[in-house]
Amino acid sequence: MRIIIIEESPLRRILVAAALLFAGAGHAQHHQSYAGQQERELKAPSVEQVKQYLAGAGMGYAKAAELNHFPGPMHVLELADQLKLTAEQRAATKRLMDTHKVEARGLGAELVASERDLEQLFRSGKVDEAVLARAVRTAAAVEGEYRLLHLETHRRMRALLTEEQVKRYDELRGHAAKH
Repeated sequence: MRIIIIEESPLRRILVAAALLFAGAGHAQHHQSYAGQQERELKAPSVEQVKQYLAGAGMGYAKAAELNHFPGPMHVLELADQLKLTAEQRAATKRLMDTHKVEARGLGAELVASERDLEQLFRSGKVDEAVLARAVRTAAAVEGEYRLLHLETHRRMRALLTEEQVKRYDELRGHAAKH
């Protein structure tokens, strides 16, 4: 066996410190504690996620649409002047957005309620297998509807724009393909 002695240098110290830091961070991710979260009304989702669901926020649920040339109405309205929307397009986009927000907030409230039901099941201390399966499937189904609503709204938005406007939207949002 051969031992190589590397001269102590500032660069070596930085590299060793970085290696130890990254090794520790990786270890911490695998053994993350939920300490403090037991005091939350709902353990999952987080307080911020609950706020987002109740507000009908997108939360990345429509990313498949957004990044594949299907704009969202909120951002279209924000960029209305740059997209040169007609008065009819503005009005239709506003109606789409208003309808979407009402529906998304309603589904968001349903999703939070389904999470409360799941939480209550475990708080009771008696978790029946069939009841648990139903509660999880209900929460998952509502979350699926929430995502579908966001994706469907993007699909409808695309139909209100010209191809040139979609291309410009992608450019303005930083989604345009790099050549």
